[in-house]
Amino acid sequence: MADWIVSTLRAYPELAIFLSLAIGFAVGPRKVAGFSLGNVTATLLAAVLIGQLGIAISPNVKSTFFILFIFAVGYGVGPQFVAGLTAEGPRQIGFSLVVLILCLVSPLLCAKLAGLDLGYAAGLYAGSQTISASIGVASDQIARLGLPAEQAKTYLDQIPIGYAVTYIFGTIGSAIILAQIGPKLIGIDLVKACKDYEQKMGAGQTSEAGLISAYRTIEMRAYRIPDDPGVVGRPVREIWPGLRVFVERVRRGDRILEADGTTVLQPGDVAAISGRRERLVDALSPMLEEVQDRELLDVPAEVVDVFVTSRAVAGKTLEEIATNEWARGVYLRKITRHMIEIPVLPRTEILRGDILTLAGGQRHVEQAIKQLGYPDRTVETTDIAFLAMGIVLGGLVGAVSYKVGGIPLSLSTTGGALLAGLVLGWLRTVRPVFGRIPGPALWLLNTLGLNVFIAVVGISAGPGFVAGVKAVGLSLFLWGALATAIPMVLSVYIGWYVFKFHPAILFGACAGVRTTTAALGMIQEAAKSKIPALGYGMPYAIGNTVLTIYGMVIVLLFS
Repeated sequence: MADWIVSTLRAYPELAIFLSLAIGFAVGPRKVAGFSLGNVTATLLAAVLIGQLGIAISPNVKSTFFILFIFAVGYGVGPQFVAGLTAEGPRQIGFSLVVLILCLVSPLLCAKLAGLDLGYAAGLYAGSQTISASIGVASDQIARLGLPAEQAKTYLDQIPIGYAVTYIFGTIGSAIILAQIGPKLIGIDLVKACKDYEQKMGAGQTSEAGLISAYRTIEMRAYRIPDDPGVVGRPVREIWPGLRVFVERVRRGDRILEADGTTVLQPGDVAAISGRRERLVDALSPMLEEVQDRELLDVPAEVVDVFVTSRAVAGKTLEEIATNEWARGVYLRKITRHMIEIPVLPRTEILRGDILTLAGGQRHVEQAIKQLGYPDRTVETTDIAFLAMGIVLGGLVGAVSYKVGGIPLSLSTTGGALLAGLVLGWLRTVRPVFGRIPGPALWLLNTLGLNVFIAVVGISAGPGFVAGVKAVGLSLFLWGALATAIPMVLSVYIGWYVFKFHPAILFGACAGVRTTTAALGMIQEAAKSKIPALGYGMPYAIGNTVLTIYGMVIVLLFS
């Protein structure tokens, strides 16, 4: 049976790839002492183990899946990346660029001092900075150096060794430095800092009804309106200030009227009022007679994700947005930025490319959508023509090569695909009628593209992996730990003393530059707050792009 399985995997290497994925995704999320390998590292190690069987896989397979992954990366971060380069977050951009220089120089110097070969250096960079995407870019550049085939293969096989040895501390070490050590370095109480920042952002305040009441359970109840001068004879927007409740419809005799902020109630009317359940129960029910009126309460409602494209709302806080008449009766449940949920607070700023989960009456929600952007309703289709042509155009641009000092320089097809993804992802915020890639599809492109690439790299490098680890393992691990720690420690000091970030968002910004979501999760856990995620988005968009390109830079500097 064992011989048959081995011979089958050799004959059908695609099965070996999927076996690596199955093992990697089964083992990767499992935590030991609070830490896990992660899907990518677990898949790589599984692939290396399977690669001991001597399985040959065409390099075109890894190139195809990696270019899918890299385009999806660009498409996902494009809106905030392009917006940030023009108008948004100049302080975060400056901080990101300074830290990114450290993220290049630190592993470069460590590799030089350790006397590492080119492949190990590229792997040390990728693992210590936890940027798996750079493996593909570095591999492409090595292939373009015109080296003898055997030498090129040696370097390519060294990359996954360097990555695997340094990645674990790259992830765990970054999380510990930012979540546990970082606050002590600058002498702050992270939990208190986040609570203070929440108050600064308007947590717990009462204000004009609108989007800021987004995150609570919403109900609608029917109440009979008494002959009370505090309720009748005045626009409904002036009644019950600060309660964040809305008159949606009114029954007046045999008629049902759709209400807006200017509607004036009359004695005997029955009003359908929406709002947070505790507001309706605690504030309105003692004052008004609640009645059962199914027809009046039968209001079409919906929950929809909205992709923000409007320049008019970009950079504005929820508190400011809530003052618009079109925000009336709309409730914001969630804000998602770069697949990370950020806190919903009155002074949370909305950026183009954010996804807002809105709930409310269909009439109100549709009005809000027109002002915010484009409805990101659940669909099952991806614009494959857009996806494929974007990769082709980006790849053609990246394939153009120039020689400098005898060394061919180019973006490579993967670098071109990244650039195309950035531009097309941003263009969709301008004209969202094309280029539809649903969130789940984008996640699949990211996850499957990267991990199939990693599986092929691991299987191909498998035969020499064990010998390589024995030769450079401990030394490489220690140099990798140093390459991880230096930028992270310095980023805390630079963000605090030079760029003067509030400590509540400082550590999220540090995690964002290094694109380490695991560290962000630990920071939020230590802070007992989601506030650190507010500093994550813009640095992540810039870091994800620049760190990937650095894979090519490392190769060029070493070669």
